[in-house]
Amino acid sequence: MVNAERTMPPAPPTIPYPGPPARLTLLPTGPHRLDGTWWPRSHDLGRELPALLAALEERWPGITRVTVSRSMWRARPESLLVGGRVVHINRSAALPRPHTICLLSYGVGRCDLLVVSPGSVPEPPARSPAPPVAVS
Repeated sequence: MVNAERTMPPAPPTIPYPGPPARLTLLPTGPHRLDGTWWPRSHDLGRELPALLAALEERWPGITRVTVSRSMWRARPESLLVGGRVVHINRSAALPRPHTICLLSYGVGRCDLLVVSPGSVPEPPARSPAPPVAVS
């Protein structure tokens, strides 16, 4: 009998939340190429993603997969534990637009957001297509 120990992959980091709410503007529900715009505060995706997922939870509940541009995010884990679920993060060099993020919610659909690079615009513009969504 062989005594083989099973090794499990390390658990994804648990990201504490609450933090500041995501700066996000969503378009009304409907067929759009982009569903809105997101203004992250830093290039650290592990730090920014929990607030974004919380802001999107009502419209896209249970997001478990995220695809981002390989070049946009400096700190980018492969997965995170957010709200008790594992969120897998795919880094792609083939996104059609490097300043976008694609979030997938099983059974609900996908959310595609334009990402305004941190530091390029201090706050979301006052004139936006829809009011910003804030999560308390």
